[in-house]
Amino acid sequence: MTTNFHQSNIVQNDKVLYKDLSYKIGGILFEVHKELGSFAREKQYCDLFEQKLKEHAIQCKRELRLGDSGNIVDFGINDKIIIEFKAVPFLTSEHYNQIKRYLYQTGFQLGLLVNFRDKRINPKRILNINNLRNSAEHL
Repeated sequence: MTTNFHQSNIVQNDKVLYKDLSYKIGGILFEVHKELGSFAREKQYCDLFEQKLKEHAIQCKRELRLGDSGNIVDFGINDKIIIEFKAVPFLTSEHYNQIKRYLYQTGFQLGLLVNFRDKRINPKRILNINNLRNSAEHL
């Protein structure tokens, strides 16, 4: 029985978290970047992204307030994924730390950090390691 448990863990660990939804979101992000280019304002990217989510019938919450912390996430998608938009010359460790805080506060397992200023966007997938560890302990 130990072998079966170990094998099922390996298969589970090879899976991409929210694969289909992430793929759809990625496509929408690329559409937005293609339409607006690299030099729009963050709000413009958010507005167009929200419109496209609605067109694809993907549930979202924009400017999701995190309790009384003062933190606001750009998008919460299907109560599973948070997305943080940036329009900056380059991402810093503070941007990564920001989304990690948001993941911790929301309990979501996956966050996407997107910098639209890049010539080619490359959404960064950030996992809530604490939440994943807790759910793995309950297996």
